[in-house]
Amino acid sequence: MNNFQLYVPEVKFELIKIKDLVTNQEYQRNLSKTHVNRAAQNFDINQINPVKVSRRNGINYVFNGQHTIEIVALVSNSRETPVWCMVYENMEYKQEADVFANQMKHVKPLLPYEIFIAHIESGSDKHIIINELVESYGLKITPKKRYGSICAVATLERIYDIYGYSTLDRVLKLCIKTWEGEINSFSGNILSGIAHLIASYGNDLKDNLFIDKLSRISIKEITRIAKSRGHGSLGYAEAMLNEYNKKLKYPLRWKNLKKFDVSDINK
Repeated sequence: MNNFQLYVPEVKFELIKIKDLVTNQEYQRNLSKTHVNRAAQNFDINQINPVKVSRRNGINYVFNGQHTIEIVALVSNSRETPVWCMVYENMEYKQEADVFANQMKHVKPLLPYEIFIAHIESGSDKHIIINELVESYGLKITPKKRYGSICAVATLERIYDIYGYSTLDRVLKLCIKTWEGEINSFSGNILSGIAHLIASYGNDLKDNLFIDKLSRISIKEITRIAKSRGHGSLGYAEAMLNEYNKKLKYPLRWKNLKKFDVSDINK
């Protein structure tokens, strides 16, 4: 007969005030105030997980959840606020450090595609709008690269967040009309590079001219040139701008491209 207790941790759940929790253990990472402030601005009570606590000598040491308690303290404006805690009794300091170090070791992180689909199922307007825009061009958002699909989900979201719907729409239109659905044309770097050009030059970047000029060069060649330049998606924007400007009497000015920072898109 199975002894199921072997698979159930010996813990008890308690509501403990934040002021009675200690988070100054050496093994813990530094507290990120940026993360705390961002999470507090988007606070959702249903996203709060129980805090893991080791009770040693009557003191409640937090070994998982220090950011959680700081978020709750900030939102509630009080360290008197209680949070649900999973309390482990008689755990030694070295055990706490080991659990902290290995707690994410065997956890499979969610893929951007999986998160995107979950947002759609939750009714998120932004994600539904992006998905409908992609499908309006006869494409699908998929977890892996294949013909007729886009898997650069994070890039689609970031272009939408930073530049807006109209820019994302224009990016997709230029990409599709230029390379006619070539599977590698929907990479994150290509999409980001086009977004960079649109953001830098606006209507001075002529769509018909872009399509005519860039359709003459393969994605493989653009990628080769971009990688030789470096700079991530900026290198792709530079490679495309170089091709666009060839033999133009009034080429787009390179210095305008340098003014715009797309580093956020590549995070």
